Amino acid sequence: MQERFAGSTIKACFSQNKEELILAMERGQEKYYLRAHLLAPQVYIEFPARFVRAKHNSPTIFPSLLEDKILSCSVFSYERALKIELISGQVLVLKLHGNRSNALLYAPEGITPSELFKKSIKEDLVLDWRALHRGLNLSREHFAALEGNASQFLPTLGKLPRTWLKEKGYPEAELPVKWSLLEELLDLLDSPLFYLVEKEGEVQLSLLPEDSSIDTFSDPLSACNALYYRAVILGNFEKEKNQLLKSYQDQLTKIRSYLTKSEESLKELENSPPPSQVADVVMAHLHAFSVPEQEVELMNFYTGKPIKIKLKPNQKPQDFAANLYRKSKNRQLEVEQLLRTRMVKLQAEASLLSLLAQLAEVKDFRGLSSFRKTNKEDLPVQKNEESRPFKVFEVEGYTIWVGKSAKDNDEMLREFAHKDDLWLHARQVPGSHVIVRRKGMPPVPQQVIERAGSLAAYYSKLKTDSLCPVILTEVKYVRKVKGSAPGSVMVDKEKVILVVPKGPNEDSRVKN
Repeated sequence: MQERFAGSTIKACFSQNKEELILAMERGQEKYYLRAHLLAPQVYIEFPARFVRAKHNSPTIFPSLLEDKILSCSVFSYERALKIELISGQVLVLKLHGNRSNALLYAPEGITPSELFKKSIKEDLVLDWRALHRGLNLSREHFAALEGNASQFLPTLGKLPRTWLKEKGYPEAELPVKWSLLEELLDLLDSPLFYLVEKEGEVQLSLLPEDSSIDTFSDPLSACNALYYRAVILGNFEKEKNQLLKSYQDQLTKIRSYLTKSEESLKELENSPPPSQVADVVMAHLHAFSVPEQEVELMNFYTGKPIKIKLKPNQKPQDFAANLYRKSKNRQLEVEQLLRTRMVKLQAEASLLSLLAQLAEVKDFRGLSSFRKTNKEDLPVQKNEESRPFKVFEVEGYTIWVGKSAKDNDEMLREFAHKDDLWLHARQVPGSHVIVRRKGMPPVPQQVIERAGSLAAYYSKLKTDSLCPVILTEVKYVRKVKGSAPGSVMVDKEKVILVVPKGPNEDSRVKN
């Protein structure tokens, strides 16, 4: 850094996100850059050959540094911190202390920092940069006085050197052997070779020889650049890609679970006798039911086997049979709805498999950005359940969202809902917005609309009413008026349905 930056003028000092500080320098026609990534566990520095500053959201940091010239660059003794001294007398300190990493600017002759990059680290407000120099006594006499305790003798040893000592049998060795091992270790650490290694899935820079190293460098700046690229750029790319893959795979698992269960339901509906048969048996044996007797055993003339019929208190056998006839009539409708929904789910399964195959071929951020842009409509919601602005329910294969608060209603409508989704809201009273997802689904059956309406009524001020009017329309006819209160909207086209307020736990069809 001293060779590269000394004598150069700082032309820009800015940040493009909360964990990154970039310095841009010039000396004659040469341009130099330093990027410090100060968010644990990815605390690294990089020296890119080129850097393009974003036009937006890149505020200037430490403006007093601009046009100041770098006098020297150095490392604090036995400390994870760098010092950049300037002609004006200012001092810039890059403190690489894990989750307490920070950049501190000191005025000429300043004892405490005049400015902090991370103002939230309160202890840095009173940090004297001179206190960062650590004087360690590395004599054999001091080593013997500490009885060979390596952590006390050299507290700045990192995880990799401590592992190296352990593998060499350091903890059990006699004091002279320990001293020899520590001298050998210090010689290796002073060697001008740098190894990029992967330990437990994490890319690290080691000063110790590694047989299985990813790469080896003699230039420390090149080693830092390689570490930054693999750990931050490639690491974050893999993290984002894997999150997206997991989201698709979770969706695929849910779809396949639904297909399995719906197939079982279809078989049960197709193979089990229709409820009308039991109704016929009841109607043929009306004489067997007496007023005080609510449970009777009848002969099922369809199967030739006895069946038990249990009525509710004060229920007439004719009403019991009427319910069974109604269920039998609805059974065919249920089969047809299951078949339609299964077809949609099978199409969604094929679409997800195609997306997973495409995503597996993506190799870099540019490809990932292109993938997101191309498949914007199909991208899964990336928020976890706690941070989503809505509750999620499923009714007969249809997804229903219920806003959690007035602000969440706005966010759900603005960020998540599709223009063709159905929107429901209790009429003329405060309440949750309710969305029925329609993308890729067949026309929403009336029973699903009514169930979504009963949820809209339940999550409103009309929750305790016996009957509630609910507005029904498509999302494209719902608009937010500038300056209106959270959750308040205008509806350009609507119809009203009357429903009974009913919570999610009051219907076995509703899955949370």
